[in-house]
Amino acid sequence: MACDKSSSGMNSGWRVYLEPGALRMAVFGFSSGLPLLLVIGTLGFWLREAGVDLATIGFFSWVGLIYGFKWIWAPLVDRMPIPVLSSTLGRRRAWLLAAQLMLACALLGLAITDPQKDLFVFAGLAMLAAFSSATQDIALDAYRIESAGERRQAAYAAMYQTGYRLGMIWAGAGALAIAAWAGHGASGYMHYAWTVSYGVMAASVLVGVAATLLSPEPLHNDSRDELSADNTQIPLRERLNTALIGPFSDFFRRFGWAALLVLALIATYRISDVVMGVMANPFYQDLGFTKEEVAAVSKVFGVIMTLLGAFVGGAAAMRYGVLPVLLAGAVLSSLTNLLFSVLAGIGANLTFLVVTVSADNLAAGLASAAFVAYLSGLTSSKYSATQYALFSSIMLLLPKFLAGFSGMAVEAFGYERFFIGTALMGLPVFVLVWLVMRCAPKSATGKN
Repeated sequence: MACDKSSSGMNSGWRVYLEPGALRMAVFGFSSGLPLLLVIGTLGFWLREAGVDLATIGFFSWVGLIYGFKWIWAPLVDRMPIPVLSSTLGRRRAWLLAAQLMLACALLGLAITDPQKDLFVFAGLAMLAAFSSATQDIALDAYRIESAGERRQAAYAAMYQTGYRLGMIWAGAGALAIAAWAGHGASGYMHYAWTVSYGVMAASVLVGVAATLLSPEPLHNDSRDELSADNTQIPLRERLNTALIGPFSDFFRRFGWAALLVLALIATYRISDVVMGVMANPFYQDLGFTKEEVAAVSKVFGVIMTLLGAFVGGAAAMRYGVLPVLLAGAVLSSLTNLLFSVLAGIGANLTFLVVTVSADNLAAGLASAAFVAYLSGLTSSKYSATQYALFSSIMLLLPKFLAGFSGMAVEAFGYERFFIGTALMGLPVFVLVWLVMRCAPKSATGKN
């Protein structure tokens, strides 16, 4: 009987992935994952092919710091209505549509701008794309959290991360493959090829637009005050204090001393991934892999292992809890960085590239599903958008700042020692996860 109950529980855990809400999360995850590589990773390959030096490419990754400051305007996304759109679509979907349209325009701008001729304008458009993407993420995270109860958060997070990784793969492998096709296999730099590639990526934003228009508005607490001039029942000063100060005071009130431990874990959990990731595409290019090879490996083996990692991570989190899976993801993410160091010593070996990318995506899928579920569990329903934006911002600030120096590190120490260094960055994360598991109160373990 115990075995039957266990089997029934596992089947129930897997069936959640077929729910309409879960499938919707996969589409929204694709919409969220699409822009990231287009302003950081794939952009690095483009810049390197255009002759931009590694140090500049490393500093260019600071565009990603915009994601780390989205908590600043998150209260507006959380509470301020957009004229016409909010009354028609609802608070969450209005902000989603506005951000997605702005993102499409920014990507089109990048498509027609040549970094060899105007790097300054190119950087500005990349910043606009990142801002639009971050705004979309604020609204999407709130939508996801408000669309599922606590029990389904891990599964919904897994579906979201699956779609997110598919979006990243399309923006990475897909964009490279399109650029290679448009350039007719030419080995040199051809701006037209990248124009076609980023034009297709801009059109891909329509997937998210369609999902926004066809999805229902989530059930959130409509009694919350909005930052609109029409709401005259409460003084403006009090409304601003509630919107801007409330989310932070609520977090520290609920978690007490453990808040600092939790923030330290959030700030460092993805440090080895992010710092290493900036140099991944320039590394492939410098090692001698073609755009077609990188695209094929990322698309085939990357997709399979990411899906496997995300689904296993989501199902395991539902069965064993989020924190044990979070610890496993941290360990695996650091260890896979060592494979990149080995690849640097071997050279352009396609078989080992497959092994490296497969392991890296498996670890990333598992870790991301658990981490998103953990962050979601820390939020209060009263401030879901603002608090999740705060957590995800803290998650990126330190890693993105350090990643800006990654190009200089590679130039100074070489790829092999650089990747070993990024693996060692994960050691404090293991300790922090263990401390949260052993020392923090239950409220700080991601369970509301």
